[in-house]
Amino acid sequence: MKNNIKQLRKSRGLRQEDLAARSGVSRQTIIAIENDKYNPTLELAMKLARLLDTTVEELFILQ
Repeated sequence: MKNNIKQLRKSRGLRQEDLAARSGVSRQTIIAIENDKYNPTLELAMKLARLLDTTVEELFILQ
């Protein structure tokens, strides 16, 4: 599953550390998600979408 997290995070001026702290996960988790190495739980996907002011469907692309 691909995602737009890195682009949206940067466009909002957030560092990986900022997004991690706000979503309650480690920076390593954000790195793994951005690099398509880890698919987040539905709960985390919804938190990330809310924090990045988008929808889960726009944040993640099912291939």
